[in-house]
Amino acid sequence: MLSLVRVILGSIFRFFRARRSLLLENLVLRQQVAVLKREHPRPRLVLFDKLFWIFVRKLWSGWEKALIIVSPDTVVRWHRAGFALYWRAISKANSVIGRKRISKEVRDLIFRLVAENPTWGAPRIHGELLMLGFDVSERTISRWMRRAPRDPEPARRWLTFLRNHREGIAAMDFFTVPTVTFRLLYCFFVISHDRRQILHIHVTRHPTSAWIIQPLREAFPFHPTAKFIILDHDSKFSFEVAVAIRSLNVCPVRTSLGSLWQNGVAERWIESCRRDLLDHVIAANEAHLKRLLCEYVGYYHEDRTHLGLGKQTPGRRGRSIGRGRVIAFPRLGGLHHRYERTAA
Repeated sequence: MLSLVRVILGSIFRFFRARRSLLLENLVLRQQVAVLKREHPRPRLVLFDKLFWIFVRKLWSGWEKALIIVSPDTVVRWHRAGFALYWRAISKANSVIGRKRISKEVRDLIFRLVAENPTWGAPRIHGELLMLGFDVSERTISRWMRRAPRDPEPARRWLTFLRNHREGIAAMDFFTVPTVTFRLLYCFFVISHDRRQILHIHVTRHPTSAWIIQPLREAFPFHPTAKFIILDHDSKFSFEVAVAIRSLNVCPVRTSLGSLWQNGVAERWIESCRRDLLDHVIAANEAHLKRLLCEYVGYYHEDRTHLGLGKQTPGRRGRSIGRGRVIAFPRLGGLHHRYERTAA
């Protein structure tokens, strides 16, 4: 008799349990159909949809089988994101733990001490603030010291120093140019820092230390205006080249290894030459390349304006005073032009 009662109760329980699963499955399928019937070409789940599937995941063990619009991992990710959002909101609602944010008065005082005492570190500034009655940790001072505005005055003084001495500085360097027959030609040039003028330029197929000495003498034919000449650690700039430079009463200054920025004026000229000329032509041979470079140097000196010279040219190009129409003069075979006004 007892076993019969158990069978009857189990059947009733299983019937209602199967009925419950069927109702839940029907509910989730209807919800997904409603999502798919929306006007959007690609269904977008709103917050209600995400909450619905989070709760269904908690209530029904077979939710994964009825899920078709997204993957089960997406629902798990929604749940974790909601969990993080919940605790983030609770954390913000609670009182702030730790030291209070320092006031603007203390921050400005730290910045002032940093500006007026550039050799002081965080311990020294911390001690000074303690003497003034401010209870601030040394670590906080160190963190705010990194945010202190830098005084531009030292940079301006250094820039003024360079401008006052640039007429005594020159630089020299090599760059390569491939020909139409895939041979490499080496271009040697010497540039002055004062007006960015090219003192000498030459082309060769076989650069050697002995070959470099003669262009250097042609770059400084008489009493040299430059006191220093910047060069890198190229193997072509050997000991014999340094001796020849000193014989011209010029001091050679080598840059650090791998530091192209230390010879920035020369590197900038190479970039300008490639962008303005060499990227648009193919050199046939050594004579052709030398002619092109000589034409470019003339254009560079007399026609091309420079930002570093206040929109002037190295040769101090005069401004047009006429009021006539503007006419163009082609340069470098029409790659560039110079514009002038005709007389009225």
